[in-house]
Formats: sequence, C-alpha cells, structure tokens
Amino acid sequence: MHHPTSDHPASAKNVAALAQELFAEGANFVGGRLVKGTSGRTHAVVDPATGEKVYTYELAGTADVDAAVAAARAAFPGWSGATPGERSDAMHRFAAVLDEKAEQFARLESLQCGKPLKLSREFDVPGSVDNAAFFAGAARHLQGQSAGEYSADHTSYVRREPIGVVGSIAPWNYPLQMAAWKVLPAIAAGNTIVLKPAELTPFTSLLFAQAATEAGLPDGVVNVISGAGRDAGEHLVGHPDVAMTSFTGSTGVGKRVAEIATATVKRIHLELGGKAPFVVFDDADLDAAVHGAVAGALINTGQDCTAATRAYVQRPLYEAFVERTAALMETVRLGDPFADDTDLGPLISHAQRDRVAAFVDRARGYARVVTGGEAPGGELADGAYYRPTLIADAAQDSEAVQSEIFGPVLVVLPFDSDDDGIRLANDSPYGLAASAWSTNVFRANRATREIKAGCVWVNDHIPILSEMPHGGYKASGFGKDMSVYSFDEYTQIKHVMFDNTAVVRKDWHRTIFGDR
Repeated sequence: MHHPTSDHPASAKNVAALAQELFAEGANFVGGRLVKGTSGRTHAVVDPATGEKVYTYELAGTADVDAAVAAARAAFPGWSGATPGERSDAMHRFAAVLDEKAEQFARLESLQCGKPLKLSREFDVPGSVDNAAFFAGAARHLQGQSAGEYSADHTSYVRREPIGVVGSIAPWNYPLQMAAWKVLPAIAAGNTIVLKPAELTPFTSLLFAQAATEAGLPDGVVNVISGAGRDAGEHLVGHPDVAMTSFTGSTGVGKRVAEIATATVKRIHLELGGKAPFVVFDDADLDAAVHGAVAGALINTGQDCTAATRAYVQRPLYEAFVERTAALMETVRLGDPFADDTDLGPLISHAQRDRVAAFVDRARGYARVVTGGEAPGGELADGAYYRPTLIADAAQDSEAVQSEIFGPVLVVLPFDSDDDGIRLANDSPYGLAASAWSTNVFRANRATREIKAGCVWVNDHIPILSEMPHGGYKASGFGKDMSVYSFDEYTQIKHVMFDNTAVVRKDWHRTIFGDR
C-alpha cells in the first residue's frame, strides 16, 4: 500500500487522505489489529486550521474497553516473562520503525492538532523516537536491591516486577509524545497497556500502536481505544483488571480519575495542570529573556502545561521587557500549519479559542492588554486562530494570573526584591515547571532551590530530555514521565527472604506457638 511521503507536498488535503487510508478499518487497535468502535456513536476529527471534518469514526464504548483490557491481560504473561534483553531488542526495533515513519507521524500530528509541521518534525517526532531508544536501553536495567543478611540466618533481596495491565489516558496537545511517555516506560518494565487518546486526536496514537506490532511486539502489548472520557475513559480507569492508571490532563479531571481509581485501590500516575512562572531578575540578559518568554509562552500555541504563563520581571527591567516582548510577539506569523513560514498554528478547536478569548476579554476589566487579544480575520477566519497576547499590570490574585488559560497568552507582573519574586512564583496551586533568568549563579541557584516546581530551568524555558524526569508538585500531580524515575513508576517492589538454615526454626515457632 502506497502512502504519501516527503516526495509529496504536505497539505491538509493530502494528509487527510492518508488518515482515511491508514485507519479505514477503525479507530481502535486491539490485539494487533484495527477495529471499529461499538458504542453506536460517531465522532469527527476536525482540522483546527480550517474547521473542516477530515475523518469520522465510531467511538469506542465499554465493550471495546473490555476487549482491549482482555487483549492486554492475555499478552501480559508472555511479555512480562520475556527477558529484559528480549524486551529491549523489540523496543529497539520499535524505535527504528518510528523513525522510518517519522514523516507520516509529523504530518498526521500537524493535521489533527494544528501545530506547525516544522514543530512536529523537529520536536514532537524526534523526541518520541529518542524516548523509544532510551527506554529500549532502560528495559535491560530492571533491577532490585543487592542481597544482604538483615536478620540472622536469613538472606533478603528486593525484586522489581511489572504491575500488569496499565490503563493510560492522554491529552490532545501532544498526542504522539504523550503516547510515547506513557507506553514506553510501561512496556519496557514488562507491563501491557491500553491507551485512550483524546477523541480529537487519535491518529498518531493509532499509528504508534501499529508501529509496535510492525516492530514485532506481541499482539495485545499495546492497545488503543478511541472513545469519550465519560464513557470509555471512566470505564478504563475503574476496570478491575487494570492494575494502574496513568492520566495527563487538567487538575479537575485528574481528581475525578483519582476518585474512580480509588474504588479498586490501583496505582495512579497523574500529570496535571500548570501555570509556569518565568522569573526575570534585574541582572538578566534582557534580550535572551524576551526571546525565551515569547518562545516559552507560544510553544504549541500556548497549549502546553509547562508553557511560560506568568512572567515576573524585577522592576528596573519591567517596562523594557513588556515593550520588547510585545514587539517580538507582533512579528510571529500565524498561518497554515503546512506552510514553511508559519510560526504559530491554531488552537485545537473553536471552543478552546473561545475559552481563551473569554479569559482575555475579562482581563480587560482589571489589566492592560498590550498586544493581541483577538482572532485574526481574512484567510484565517475559519480556523481556531488567536493572536499572541501580552497582558500587563494584572493583580497577583486575578484570574489571568491564577488560572490555566492554555492558549497563546503571557501575563507580566513586576516585583521588587528577590524574596518577592520567589514568593510570587510560588503563589499558585500549580507546581509543574518554572524558569529563572539571571547572570548571577548564586541568585539562580537560590531560585532553583526555593521555587516549588518539578522542573526549574535557568536562562531557558521548555527543553526536555529523555534522561531527565518530568512531573509536578502540588496540584500539578505526582509521578514522573521520562527518565529512569518514570521506569520505576511502572514497577512494583517485592521483598524475597530465604531461611539459610534449611531446617525447621523451632525457636521462631516457639515464640509464636509455644512448645508444640
């Protein structure tokens, strides 16, 4: 079967045809094959750049979740029983297949999300391939603790073992990367998985699962169900045969996931909302900070839980920072995600654009909208576009500062002392990521110690690495993605103890039962 490649012009029309061809048999991947949903309801994937429907599929229902969990459960004994080396070899092949399909992944991701193709090509896809290569290596390092005699005549050691079937729910902002972050550490540790992508963005999760099968992973190790959260998602979280739930999304939905999972006392991994502070001290390189703020705030059209959203700028630099950041934002080019010169694509949907616009409109009553604050017209009028927006002079307790807007909006506030800047940075229910900008190593080091967030960048904002953990504090959830810390999340620990005397220990029995 022939598919468009880099030899064919990238366009929404061509990629929609690719999606319709690839997933003609259905939008669920269960037991190694594509199947249709059985809920009796359909859902349309919409190109957010045009508002046009590009693919319609039958939603998965509870019966489809049951089938996927059964496939994962059936695959678990064989996959968990494979040696670490065997799992590693399979995952190296998986990484190679992902790399071979890189252009398909990039194009499908840009179509369903509206992100510029250059972002998908240079960030999302290479990062996911690198994750696969990292966890292929990590699979060989499933290890416990060295043996020791911690009690007379007894030897103890600790085993790390896979947990079982993992039910994962991924968001729509980074469908491919979230599939990678959830699936790869889980299967490297010997688990099997049922992944539910967001209804808006099923394409790359399905291609990801197909790539796993093409690489030789056994049928049922990686399964995908494309269904609604309140139906398929909640059933997956509460399923008695699912041993662990991993969820990435809003804090509100995360609380609901935790509530359902508690009923079956399963392990939970939650990566939730964020409102990342961007703290600029008065000795910072202003030009670097301005460019870092614009890139950090507008990455993925601001639909990133680690995006720079609250810039705190020490007063001597405040007005210059506001002026120069606004000017740089005004040079950002909105346009067709498949055009080479596009810097910023649309938001995921018109509903999300309207939500962002409502935040900005309310902010006009208590702050200064310096630039942006509107949807563009002309050729972009039918898409879910919104101009890069800078809000200044908002109060710390205002909605724009405290709530997750999840759009191309940066709020800037001044601060006076270093103590004040760090206090304001921590004055949020969230704690996922932050950055500190200073040329003074002592100042920067203090910020990294005292800002309460799972990641603190210094003189940069947004880079991530497969080797380093990603995960939050406070209302941003708990558990880590990527790195060996993520690998450990998907294991359970068993204490094994040997009696080295090889005889009945009458002294021990006598302590409990007396002379019998």
